[in-house]
Amino acid sequence: MKSQQLRFEKGFHVALSNTRAQVATMTIAPGEAEGGPTNRHRAADQWLYVLSGTGTALVNRKRVVLKSGTLLLVGHKDRHEIKCTGHALLRTLNFYVPPGYSKGGAELPAAKP
Repeated sequence: MKSQQLRFEKGFHVALSNTRAQVATMTIAPGEAEGGPTNRHRAADQWLYVLSGTGTALVNRKRVVLKSGTLLLVGHKDRHEIKCTGHALLRTLNFYVPPGYSKGGAELPAAKP
């Protein structure tokens, strides 16, 4: 069993991982964004849950409004950007299946089939 008290510091931070899944926190300041038009995960699906704040997700050129309670699935290889559009911090909890990042936040290579 693993357990951790989550701290939503600015930026992207891997919190917990095992061989099958991973969770990370992401906090974005107003007007800022994470990702971009070429950002994608080689092999991991990302489940993004909005805890607080407002923003937009641009996934494969389709825009989705983000607000508290929104759950978004970004499939592996989907190009995406997450932007904070409100006046408060956008805080999200992100699950990756399989794990997509090292503890330090570097993208992991695609797993071999």
